Amino acid sequence: MKALIFPGQGAQKVGMAQAMVNRYSWAAEMAAKADAILGRSLSQICFNGPEEELKKTVNTQPAIFLTSAIITEWLNRNGYCFKATAGHSLGEYNALFAAGVASFEDLFRLVDIRARAMEKACPAGTGAMSAIMMLGRAEIEEACREASAAGVCVVANYNCPGQIVISGAAAAVKRAGELALARGARKIVSLEVSGPFHSPLMQRAREELAVALDNVCFSDAKMPVFCNIDAQPTTSVAELKDKLLEQITGSVRYEDIVNNMIKAGVTEFVEAGPGKVLSGLNKKIAPAVSILFASDPDTLEQLLQSNQVC
Repeated sequence: MKALIFPGQGAQKVGMAQAMVNRYSWAAEMAAKADAILGRSLSQICFNGPEEELKKTVNTQPAIFLTSAIITEWLNRNGYCFKATAGHSLGEYNALFAAGVASFEDLFRLVDIRARAMEKACPAGTGAMSAIMMLGRAEIEEACREASAAGVCVVANYNCPGQIVISGAAAAVKRAGELALARGARKIVSLEVSGPFHSPLMQRAREELAVALDNVCFSDAKMPVFCNIDAQPTTSVAELKDKLLEQITGSVRYEDIVNNMIKAGVTEFVEAGPGKVLSGLNKKIAPAVSILFASDPDTLEQLLQSNQVC
Protein backbone atom coordinates (compact mmCIF):
# COMPACT_ATOMS: atom_id res chain seq x y z
CA MET A 1 0.00 0.00 0.00
CA LYS A 2 1.24 3.44 -0.95
CA ALA A 3 0.84 6.63 1.09
CA LEU A 4 1.40 10.30 0.38
CA ILE A 5 3.16 12.36 3.04
CA PHE A 6 3.44 16.14 3.04
CA PRO A 7 6.09 18.41 4.58
CA GLY A 8 5.47 21.42 6.79
CA GLN A 9 7.15 24.73 7.45
CA GLY A 10 10.90 24.55 6.88
CA ALA A 11 10.69 22.67 3.56
CA GLN A 12 10.34 25.85 1.51
CA LYS A 13 12.84 26.89 -1.13
CA VAL A 14 12.91 29.66 -3.71
CA GLY A 15 11.76 28.34 -7.09
CA MET A 16 9.32 25.75 -5.75
CA ALA A 17 6.27 25.06 -7.95
CA GLN A 18 7.71 27.14 -10.80
CA ALA A 19 8.49 24.20 -13.09
CA MET A 20 5.00 22.79 -12.56
CA VAL A 21 3.32 26.12 -13.24
CA ASN A 22 5.45 26.70 -16.35
CA ARG A 23 4.62 23.27 -17.80
CA TYR A 24 0.94 22.77 -16.92
CA SER A 25 -1.83 25.30 -17.54
CA TRP A 26 -4.00 23.84 -14.74
CA ALA A 27 -1.12 24.37 -12.29
CA ALA A 28 -0.85 27.98 -13.42
CA GLU A 29 -4.59 28.31 -12.75
CA MET A 30 -4.13 26.98 -9.21
CA ALA A 31 -1.34 29.49 -8.58
CA ALA A 32 -3.52 32.29 -9.96
CA LYS A 33 -6.37 31.24 -7.64
CA ALA A 34 -4.00 31.38 -4.68
CA ASP A 35 -2.82 34.87 -5.64
CA ALA A 36 -6.43 36.02 -6.05
CA ILE A 37 -7.45 34.65 -2.64
CA LEU A 38 -4.56 36.44 -0.93
CA GLY A 39 -4.82 39.61 -2.98
CA ARG A 40 -1.06 39.52 -3.59
CA SER A 41 1.40 37.58 -5.72
CA LEU A 42 2.39 34.63 -3.57
CA SER A 43 3.43 32.77 -6.70
CA GLN A 44 6.15 35.30 -7.45
CA ILE A 45 7.52 34.91 -3.93
CA CYS A 46 7.56 31.14 -4.50
CA PHE A 47 9.35 31.50 -7.80
CA ASN A 48 11.72 34.41 -7.16
CA GLY A 49 11.94 35.04 -3.43
CA PRO A 50 13.76 36.74 -1.89
CA GLU A 51 14.39 33.93 0.57
CA GLU A 52 13.81 36.17 3.60
CA GLU A 53 10.34 37.00 2.30
CA LEU A 54 9.53 33.35 1.60
CA LYS A 55 10.64 32.38 5.13
CA LYS A 56 7.97 34.56 6.73
CA THR A 57 5.25 32.36 8.21
CA VAL A 58 2.48 34.25 6.40
CA ASN A 59 4.15 33.36 3.08
CA THR A 60 5.78 30.02 3.89
CA GLN A 61 2.66 28.14 4.92
CA PRO A 62 0.42 29.04 1.96
CA ALA A 63 3.38 28.65 -0.42
CA ILE A 64 4.14 25.11 0.73
CA PHE A 65 0.45 24.21 0.69
CA LEU A 66 0.13 25.49 -2.89
CA THR A 67 3.22 23.57 -4.04
CA SER A 68 2.15 20.28 -2.48
CA ALA A 69 -1.44 20.71 -3.72
CA ILE A 70 -0.20 21.14 -7.30
CA ILE A 71 1.85 17.94 -6.98
CA THR A 72 -1.17 16.10 -5.57
CA GLU A 73 -3.31 17.31 -8.44
CA TRP A 74 -0.74 15.97 -10.92
CA LEU A 75 -0.76 12.58 -9.21
CA ASN A 76 -4.56 12.46 -9.32
CA ARG A 77 -4.68 13.48 -12.98
CA ASN A 78 -2.19 10.73 -13.84
CA GLY A 79 -3.91 7.93 -11.95
CA TYR A 80 -1.38 7.48 -9.19
CA CYS A 81 -2.79 5.10 -6.59
CA PHE A 82 -2.41 5.87 -2.88
CA LYS A 83 -4.47 4.60 0.04
CA ALA A 84 -3.46 6.78 3.01
CA THR A 85 -2.16 10.27 3.71
CA ALA A 86 -0.40 12.23 6.43
CA GLY A 87 1.39 15.54 6.80
CA HIS A 88 3.81 17.16 9.20
CA SER A 89 2.10 20.13 10.92
CA LEU A 90 1.03 22.38 8.00
CA GLY A 91 1.32 19.32 5.76
CA GLU A 92 -1.80 17.88 7.40
CA TYR A 93 -3.84 20.35 5.32
CA ASN A 94 -2.33 18.84 2.17
CA ALA A 95 -3.15 15.39 3.52
CA LEU A 96 -6.78 16.50 3.83
CA PHE A 97 -6.73 17.83 0.27
CA ALA A 98 -5.30 14.53 -1.01
CA ALA A 99 -8.00 12.63 0.90
CA GLY A 100 -10.79 14.71 -0.67
CA VAL A 101 -11.90 16.35 2.56
CA ALA A 102 -12.29 19.88 1.17
CA SER A 103 -11.59 21.96 -1.91
CA PHE A 104 -8.24 23.52 -2.74
CA GLU A 105 -9.73 26.99 -2.31
CA ASP A 106 -11.27 26.33 1.11
CA LEU A 107 -8.16 24.65 2.48
CA PHE A 108 -5.93 27.38 1.08
CA ARG A 109 -8.04 30.00 2.87
CA LEU A 110 -7.74 28.03 6.11
CA VAL A 111 -3.96 27.81 5.71
CA ASP A 112 -3.78 31.57 5.19
CA ILE A 113 -5.85 32.20 8.33
CA ARG A 114 -3.74 29.69 10.26
CA ALA A 115 -0.47 31.30 9.17
CA ARG A 116 -1.56 34.83 10.06
CA ALA A 117 -2.99 33.69 13.39
CA MET A 118 0.17 31.80 14.34
CA GLU A 119 2.35 34.75 13.36
CA LYS A 120 0.59 37.10 15.76
CA ALA A 121 -0.39 34.68 18.55
CA CYS A 122 2.66 35.39 20.71
CA PRO A 123 4.66 38.66 21.06
CA ALA A 124 7.92 38.56 19.11
CA GLY A 125 10.89 37.36 21.13
CA THR A 126 8.88 35.88 23.99
CA GLY A 127 8.72 32.36 22.56
CA ALA A 128 11.27 29.94 21.14
CA MET A 129 11.76 26.47 19.67
CA SER A 130 14.81 24.21 19.83
CA ALA A 131 15.71 20.82 18.41
CA ILE A 132 17.27 18.38 20.86
CA MET A 133 19.56 15.80 19.29
CA MET A 134 20.19 12.26 20.49
CA LEU A 135 18.26 12.08 23.72
CA GLY A 136 15.28 9.86 24.55
CA ARG A 137 11.66 10.96 24.79
CA ALA A 138 11.35 10.38 28.51
CA GLU A 139 14.45 12.45 29.33
CA ILE A 140 13.31 15.33 27.11
CA GLU A 141 9.80 15.29 28.53
CA GLU A 142 11.22 15.39 32.04
CA ALA A 143 13.52 18.30 31.10
CA CYS A 144 10.48 20.19 29.78
CA ARG A 145 8.54 19.54 32.98
CA GLU A 146 11.42 20.78 35.12
CA ALA A 147 12.01 23.83 32.91
CA SER A 148 8.31 24.75 33.11
CA ALA A 149 9.10 26.55 36.36
CA ALA A 150 10.40 29.31 34.06
CA GLY A 151 7.34 29.27 31.76
CA VAL A 152 5.55 27.08 29.24
CA CYS A 153 7.80 24.34 27.79
CA VAL A 154 6.54 21.29 25.91
CA VAL A 155 7.51 18.85 23.19
CA ALA A 156 6.37 20.28 19.85
CA ASN A 157 7.57 17.63 17.39
CA TYR A 158 8.46 13.98 17.86
CA ASN A 159 10.27 13.91 14.51
CA CYS A 160 12.37 10.75 14.54
CA PRO A 161 14.72 8.82 16.80
CA GLY A 162 17.34 11.31 17.94
CA GLN A 163 15.46 14.47 16.93
CA ILE A 164 12.76 16.04 19.09
CA VAL A 165 11.72 19.70 19.01
CA ILE A 166 10.61 21.63 22.09
CA SER A 167 8.61 24.85 22.20
CA GLY A 168 7.41 27.47 24.65
CA ALA A 169 8.52 30.56 26.54
CA ALA A 170 12.06 31.56 25.56
CA ALA A 171 13.54 31.30 29.05
CA ALA A 172 11.95 27.91 29.66
CA VAL A 173 13.07 26.50 26.31
CA LYS A 174 16.64 27.65 27.02
CA ARG A 175 16.55 26.01 30.45
CA ALA A 176 15.17 22.78 29.03
CA GLY A 177 18.03 22.72 26.53
CA GLU A 178 20.54 23.06 29.37
CA LEU A 179 18.86 20.25 31.28
CA ALA A 180 18.83 18.06 28.17
CA LEU A 181 22.56 18.56 27.66
CA ALA A 182 23.13 17.62 31.28
CA ARG A 183 21.13 14.43 30.65
CA GLY A 184 23.30 13.48 27.67
CA ALA A 185 21.86 15.23 24.59
CA ARG A 186 24.43 15.58 21.82
CA LYS A 187 23.47 19.15 20.93
CA ILE A 188 20.72 21.75 21.00
CA VAL A 189 19.79 23.69 17.85
CA SER A 190 17.77 26.89 18.18
CA LEU A 191 15.22 27.17 15.37
CA GLU A 192 14.53 30.31 13.38
CA VAL A 193 10.77 30.55 13.79
CA SER A 194 8.32 33.37 14.33
CA GLY A 195 6.72 31.83 17.41
CA PRO A 196 6.49 28.88 19.82
CA PHE A 197 4.47 26.64 17.51
CA HIS A 198 2.66 23.55 18.82
CA SER A 199 2.59 24.83 22.37
CA PRO A 200 -0.15 26.25 24.61
CA LEU A 201 1.15 29.71 23.72
CA MET A 202 -0.65 29.24 20.38
CA GLN A 203 -4.06 29.25 22.09
CA ARG A 204 -5.06 32.55 20.47
CA ALA A 205 -4.32 31.10 17.02
CA ARG A 206 -6.35 28.01 17.88
CA GLU A 207 -9.34 30.17 18.74
CA GLU A 208 -9.11 32.08 15.46
CA LEU A 209 -8.84 28.88 13.47
CA ALA A 210 -11.87 27.43 15.28
CA VAL A 211 -14.03 30.27 13.99
CA ALA A 212 -12.77 29.76 10.45
CA LEU A 213 -13.31 25.98 10.56
CA ASP A 214 -16.95 26.48 11.52
CA ASN A 215 -17.48 28.21 8.18
CA VAL A 216 -15.87 25.55 5.97
CA CYS A 217 -17.64 22.48 4.65
CA PHE A 218 -15.65 19.28 5.13
CA SER A 219 -16.51 15.82 3.85
CA ASP A 220 -15.46 12.52 5.35
CA ALA A 221 -12.01 11.55 4.10
CA LYS A 222 -11.92 9.07 1.20
CA MET A 223 -9.00 7.29 2.87
CA PRO A 224 -7.37 7.34 6.32
CA VAL A 225 -5.58 10.54 7.30
CA PHE A 226 -3.05 9.77 10.03
CA CYS A 227 -3.32 12.87 12.19
CA ASN A 228 -0.57 14.76 13.98
CA ILE A 229 -2.08 14.94 17.42
CA ASP A 230 -2.54 11.19 18.03
CA ALA A 231 -0.99 9.49 14.97
CA GLN A 232 -4.28 7.64 14.41
CA PRO A 233 -6.09 7.03 11.09
CA THR A 234 -9.07 9.35 10.88
CA THR A 235 -11.85 9.84 8.35
CA SER A 236 -14.80 11.54 10.06
CA VAL A 237 -15.44 15.26 9.58
CA ALA A 238 -15.93 16.01 13.27
CA GLU A 239 -12.73 14.24 14.32
CA LEU A 240 -10.66 15.82 11.55
CA LYS A 241 -11.75 19.33 12.53
CA ASP A 242 -11.12 18.67 16.21
CA LYS A 243 -7.67 17.28 15.50
CA LEU A 244 -6.73 20.26 13.33
CA LEU A 245 -7.47 22.51 16.28
CA GLU A 246 -5.63 20.31 18.77
CA GLN A 247 -2.62 20.31 16.46
CA ILE A 248 -2.16 24.07 16.87
CA THR A 249 -1.38 23.79 20.58
CA GLY A 250 -0.35 20.12 20.72
CA SER A 251 2.53 17.90 19.65
CA VAL A 252 3.24 16.63 16.14
CA ARG A 253 3.82 12.88 16.54
CA TYR A 254 5.45 12.26 13.18
CA GLU A 255 7.57 9.28 14.26
CA ASP A 256 4.42 7.58 15.59
CA ILE A 257 2.53 8.41 12.39
CA VAL A 258 5.09 6.64 10.21
CA ASN A 259 5.21 3.58 12.48
CA ASN A 260 1.40 3.38 12.63
CA MET A 261 1.09 3.69 8.85
CA ILE A 262 3.52 0.83 8.40
CA LYS A 263 1.54 -1.28 10.89
CA ALA A 264 -1.59 -0.48 8.85
CA GLY A 265 0.02 -1.88 5.71
CA VAL A 266 1.89 1.02 4.08
CA THR A 267 4.88 -0.35 2.19
CA GLU A 268 5.86 2.76 0.24
CA PHE A 269 5.83 6.47 1.05
CA VAL A 270 5.92 9.34 -1.43
CA GLU A 271 6.88 12.77 -0.11
CA ALA A 272 4.80 15.15 -2.22
CA GLY A 273 6.18 18.66 -1.80
CA PRO A 274 9.29 20.80 -1.94
CA GLY A 275 12.50 19.18 -0.72
CA LYS A 276 13.19 15.91 1.09
CA VAL A 277 12.71 16.81 4.76
CA LEU A 278 10.34 13.95 5.51
CA SER A 279 12.38 11.52 3.43
CA GLY A 280 15.28 12.15 5.78
CA LEU A 281 13.11 11.58 8.84
CA ASN A 282 11.59 8.42 7.38
CA LYS A 283 15.02 6.90 6.77
CA LYS A 284 15.74 7.25 10.47
CA ILE A 285 12.32 5.97 11.56
CA ALA A 286 11.96 3.03 9.16
CA PRO A 287 15.09 2.65 6.99
CA ALA A 288 13.87 -0.57 5.39
CA VAL A 289 10.64 0.96 4.03
CA SER A 290 10.70 2.58 0.59
CA ILE A 291 10.52 6.39 0.47
CA LEU A 292 10.25 8.30 -2.81
CA PHE A 293 9.82 12.00 -3.41
CA ALA A 294 7.93 14.10 -5.93
CA SER A 295 8.65 17.80 -6.23
CA ASP A 296 8.73 18.70 -9.94
CA PRO A 297 7.82 17.35 -13.39
CA ASP A 298 10.96 15.22 -13.64
CA THR A 299 10.52 13.41 -10.32
CA LEU A 300 6.82 12.93 -11.02
CA GLU A 301 7.54 11.38 -14.41
CA GLN A 302 10.01 9.03 -12.73
CA LEU A 303 7.19 7.76 -10.51
CA LEU A 304 5.20 6.81 -13.61
CA GLN A 305 8.21 5.22 -15.30
CA SER A 306 8.81 3.02 -12.27
CA ASN A 307 5.30 1.55 -12.69
CA GLN A 308 3.92 3.15 -9.55
CA VAL A 309 0.44 3.75 -10.94
CA CYS A 310 -2.65 1.58 -10.41
